[in-house]
Amino acid sequence: MSEQQPESVRQAWRDVVDTARRSAADGLVVGTSGNVSARVGDLVLVTPSGVPYDRLGPDDAVGVDLEGHQVLGDLGPTSELPLHLAVYRSTDAAAVVHTHAVHATAVSTLVAEVPLVHYAAAILGGPVRTAAYARYGTPELADAMLEALRGRTGCLLANHGTVTYGDTLDQAYDRTAQLEWLCHLWLTASSVPGRTPALLSTAQLAEVTEALKGYGQRG
Repeated sequence: MSEQQPESVRQAWRDVVDTARRSAADGLVVGTSGNVSARVGDLVLVTPSGVPYDRLGPDDAVGVDLEGHQVLGDLGPTSELPLHLAVYRSTDAAAVVHTHAVHATAVSTLVAEVPLVHYAAAILGGPVRTAAYARYGTPELADAMLEALRGRTGCLLANHGTVTYGDTLDQAYDRTAQLEWLCHLWLTASSVPGRTPALLSTAQLAEVTEALKGYGQRG
């Protein structure tokens, strides 16, 4: 990446690469599956198509505008670019993480909404929905994803994977990790023969949502 690029853009690209590598190290993607992006103003930095994350460096930055026109880099952007752009056009997101996490993808083949086995669902804005299946990289998938994301910061993509967004890549990634854990928990609990997991009510989840507003350190 040219030194003429603002430091904010160079740092955002470093964060994109670090997050993509983290998703592979944590087992949320295999090979070059999944993708990561970050928005800096009207520029969206996104992982390129078909390039192993451990090979990406400062000179491999890929950037597009909000209409999808490439304005930075020589490598082609991920085939899931429509998905990322749909999030940025419809929310105030600054970062998007898409993975093929095993447990979450398994759950996406089973339910239209992740059962409320744990209050972690509140971190994602409520019960996590599964977007209807559509082929990767298509406008139809982006539309289905937006429907599933209504009032949420994450969703499943049927027979495909996960999408989460946030104010930062760290936040978006944490939401992905929480979603994968939630799906793993439900699969584990529901696999016990003769037993059905107890679920939280929407009122109980709302209580947690309210409590989370005051969670964490106060400066």
